Amino acid sequence: MLIIESPSNNAYFNIASEEYLLNKYPEADIFLLYINAPSIIIGKFQNTLAEINLDYVQSQGIKVVRRMSGGGAVYHDLGNLNFSFHTLLGTNDFMDFSTFTQPVISLLNHMGIPAKLEGRNDLLVEGKKFSGNAKLAKNGKMIQHGTLLINSQMEVLGDALKVNPLKFVDKAVKSNRARVINLSEYLPTEITALSFKELLIAEMMENNPQAVRHTFTDDDIIGIEKLVAEKYSTWEWNFGFSPQYNFKKALKIPAGFIEIHLDVHKGYIEKAKIFGDFFASKPIEELESLLIGQKHDIAHLATLLGQQDLTAYFGKVSTSELLELFK
Repeated sequence: MLIIESPSNNAYFNIASEEYLLNKYPEADIFLLYINAPSIIIGKFQNTLAEINLDYVQSQGIKVVRRMSGGGAVYHDLGNLNFSFHTLLGTNDFMDFSTFTQPVISLLNHMGIPAKLEGRNDLLVEGKKFSGNAKLAKNGKMIQHGTLLINSQMEVLGDALKVNPLKFVDKAVKSNRARVINLSEYLPTEITALSFKELLIAEMMENNPQAVRHTFTDDDIIGIEKLVAEKYSTWEWNFGFSPQYNFKKALKIPAGFIEIHLDVHKGYIEKAKIFGDFFASKPIEELESLLIGQKHDIAHLATLLGQQDLTAYFGKVSTSELLELFK
């Protein structure tokens, strides 16, 4: 087994590193650990915009990254330790989450904390969740990865993943917002995400005598950064990969009441309908047609709408006012 600590806190880099390692070491067992700066990690099959508070995420500079595995959206920050097991597919039952969560449970139990696996893929202590886990199978290997809330900013977690449920009717499963807790409520005060990482590595080394610690080479970092540039930092992967969804929002502004309905597929608007009690000198159907084929992305739409004479469609309205309808 290779035990690898990521040298980066960049969520793009760390999520990309999982795919990189999957391809570079097709036979090896790997235990990867990383800590991300504030970021939201989206399950592969989720509708990103339905999972996050977009305005808050953008204002706080929180990265949004889609991972390779399914499951729900999770918030990461420097108080959150993440671990990832890579093993040959078929060596373990794909739906068995217990094998690769046992080292965490054993470590915490030895420290007097009554942690246990409950349900399908969650680790709890006294009924409160501190770890969610997800899996994927690809290229003959299986990856199981999980989060460990050590001392995460719970108020940011709640705000970043909060969204108005009336805006979206989608065909993907929204994350279940389980009650969560930081392990810092049970751990000695001096233990941080970094120090807990060392304790977990020691636990793994003790139970896997053949394990060796491995450091990313310069070539590894170049390869991971290539994946970041081509995939994990792109709008197409993190937002455009979202499944089909219907978006609707209404707004009252000085020009009148405006309501917009969008059908979006793979991040692109396929249908648009605008309703309201505004007065237009040009047919609103022209603007609806202009929206077809465009990215459901605020920066992109800001450029598009900024090039139009919006007063001809709505009367006295600004681009920024209208953009609120698309968020």
